[in-house]
Amino acid sequence: MPIYEFRCADCGRVTNHFTRKMDTDLKVPCEHCKSANTSRMMSKFGRSYSRAEIIEKYGDPSDGRGGPDDYRDPRQIGSWVEKKFGEYGMDLPEGAREMIDAAREGEFPDPVKDL
Repeated sequence: MPIYEFRCADCGRVTNHFTRKMDTDLKVPCEHCKSANTSRMMSKFGRSYSRAEIIEKYGDPSDGRGGPDDYRDPRQIGSWVEKKFGEYGMDLPEGAREMIDAAREGEFPDPVKDL
């Protein structure tokens, strides 16, 4: 069941349209400004990676090297932080858990986005 995306030429916003069948001639009005001046977009897609694939691509932060390459992926930074706090018998500071979970979902804080 496809979900089509349409960009409005008037307001520039994107409208998602769910349908039960493939339809190449589908024309959907903008859900934001109600304009009929929309065009179908090429939709993005996502892919999940296993921990093994992430380690293969970015390296394993727990291998003890401690170099800057250990931190190329925010999911690894979170794993390292969790490990270190556990080793010291400390709880993660308030907000750290939310930031780590957000980074694992692809929502990076501004300083990480700029790297």
